[in-house]
Amino acid sequence: MRKKLAFLLCSTLLIGTLAAGCSGKTDDSKSADNSSSKSVSETSASADSTTKPLTKVTLNEVAHSIFYAPQYVAIEEGYFEDEGLDLDLVTGFGADKVLTALISGEAQIGFMGGESSIYAYLEGANDVVVNFAQLTQRAGNFLVSRENEADFQWSDLKGKDVLGGRKGGMPEMVFEYVLKQNGIDPVKDLNINQSIDFGSTAAAFSGGQGEYTVDYSILPHL
Repeated sequence: MRKKLAFLLCSTLLIGTLAAGCSGKTDDSKSADNSSSKSVSETSASADSTTKPLTKVTLNEVAHSIFYAPQYVAIEEGYFEDEGLDLDLVTGFGADKVLTALISGEAQIGFMGGESSIYAYLEGANDVVVNFAQLTQRAGNFLVSRENEADFQWSDLKGKDVLGGRKGGMPEMVFEYVLKQNGIDPVKDLNINQSIDFGSTAAAFSGGQGEYTVDYSILPHL
């Protein structure tokens, strides 16, 4: 609505300028000028009266990933402002940190896996976190190998060291689910390092830890 109104206002100003430039020095031209100026003033006043203050909202996302590209496009294109929201996007680097920001009031919306709200509920949180929207239908995880593997098989992970992320986190749970689907025991068949926060696994892997790592989006940092 704002964009349409801005276009209408610019069109009105342009028409008013052309009318003044094309008319002669007569009383009629002065009348037309006054009428045009009045029309512009009324349009401006109407625009100001319909403009509402934006509501400030902080959204804390679990990771900054190409997987969430549509959200970033919406921010850059002003879609949130069109809905009356002044969105402040911050990155928590982990669902546990996002949940902490949400409970403490630092953020109004937490963008993270649904498991965090379940954990908080089971721990007896007084202010229950409510899952109100589903933004993705698939996990955007990658399994990254230190060596180039032309014909990778899940069985290749047996006996290997893998950086899985925080225990109980969505990436780690998805990884274990995939392993079980391929007949691999996550506990007995390989060593999954769950001591490193998911936001730090890429840096740890780049630093030489692990033979594989579970990452959320390999493009920004690997």
